Amino acid sequence: MKKTSIIATMAFGIMMVCTSNANAQKFPGLDKSPMDMAAYPNDYKDANKTARIIYGRPQLKGRALSELTPTGKLWRTGANEAPEITFYKDVKLGKTTIKAGSYSLFTIPEKDSYTIIINKDINVSGSSTYKEANDVARLKVPVTEGDEALEAFSMVFTKGDTGIILNLGWDKVRVAVPFTE
Repeated sequence: MKKTSIIATMAFGIMMVCTSNANAQKFPGLDKSPMDMAAYPNDYKDANKTARIIYGRPQLKGRALSELTPTGKLWRTGANEAPEITFYKDVKLGKTTIKAGSYSLFTIPEKDSYTIIINKDINVSGSSTYKEANDVARLKVPVTEGDEALEAFSMVFTKGDTGIILNLGWDKVRVAVPFTE
């Protein structure tokens, strides 16, 4: 009888500790620049992916794009951490082969072009710890203008003639980054 009551008391004590720990958890509010993901092929049912990118989506919120992406300055290409781009097979950016794996994406915005940078460092907080020596590939691509302004920075992959295109859009700025297979 004593054993049963001790076991029951111990079990109740453990249950109380677990319950009080679960109630003590604090959860942060929603991120003002939520994380998003784009992949190619876009169909979530197709597991045979070529690439995937995870990035933060900053909003304009009445600010000028030039404030958020200064001309000639390295930009982490989104909000919070630099985007992580994963290639599931070898691809080329310009003439440079990028081996399958995960990388960070940076850009240098200019008035008429963006320099696209694939860097081997991942889990990079912003651009403050960027190391040019770890660049895997760079390519300058032209900027075009979209018909509609996008409030949130957005990325999407589309099929290209010889591979895939990573499309960047924010406000009326549009940048198409071609990766060949």
